[in-house]
Amino acid sequence: MERTESENTQWLTPAEMRTWRAFVHLTVALMAEMDEALLEAHGLTEGEYGVLVHLSEADEHRLRMCDLASALRLSPSGLTRRIDGLAKRGYVSRTPSTCDRRAMLAVLTEEGMKKLEDAAPTHVASVRRSLIDHLDAGSLERMAEGIEKIQESRRRVGVERT
Repeated sequence: MERTESENTQWLTPAEMRTWRAFVHLTVALMAEMDEALLEAHGLTEGEYGVLVHLSEADEHRLRMCDLASALRLSPSGLTRRIDGLAKRGYVSRTPSTCDRRAMLAVLTEEGMKKLEDAAPTHVASVRRSLIDHLDAGSLERMAEGIEKIQESRRRVGVERT
């Protein structure tokens, strides 16, 4: 008789379940707080802010749409919707790639860079208020080490992209 997936599952221990649930709850709360702060002060969602950040850090403030979607872990249609909203407000433009006629580039405009510069202090204050200010230097270091350990392990087994 074949074993079912349920019979083969290594269920979480109480400590593992506590860790997982705390992580999920904190992640959802942090993202909601970031979203709320950016929307209220700048009319940007956390996701839109992420697009502006990625483009601001790219060479010539431009990225192929497929690379930006991958970096943000969005589907092509999900990125298109996000870019559409930013383009309507003049923060991002689309331009065909000169290297690959099939590729479209997302380009951060001057207005988009200004919006990012205006929103960055709000974002940083929200990060501090929501996470950083609740931990001492040792706890921050241990947290960073733990997260980096998880990321490295995930990369080794081929789960996490860089």
